[in-house]
Amino acid sequence: MTHKDRALAEMRRVLKPGGKLLVLEFSKVPDILQKPYDLYSFKILPWMGQKIANDAESYRYLAESIRMHPDQETLKTMMQDAGLERVQYYNLTAGVAALHTGIKL
Repeated sequence: MTHKDRALAEMRRVLKPGGKLLVLEFSKVPDILQKPYDLYSFKILPWMGQKIANDAESYRYLAESIRMHPDQETLKTMMQDAGLERVQYYNLTAGVAALHTGIKL
């Protein structure tokens, strides 16, 4: 999504009162894992994409787009700014992905 703030506001708008929004998205790993994760994302993943799907570029793009996604705390704040309540997140696979939840009261 190009305009995440608008998208989150629209998601909140269409929820019923008491409805829960779940956002499962790639996120940020702890600093200690950043170098190995970058090696995997920018070298190994495109190499596997080339070998398996004959398409390294799509996998490079995936790694680059993940880098541009907001970190866990930033997305939490964006969801709160969109009017969601009780926003929290759960890191999955050491933060490679995170599940954010928020409720429309």
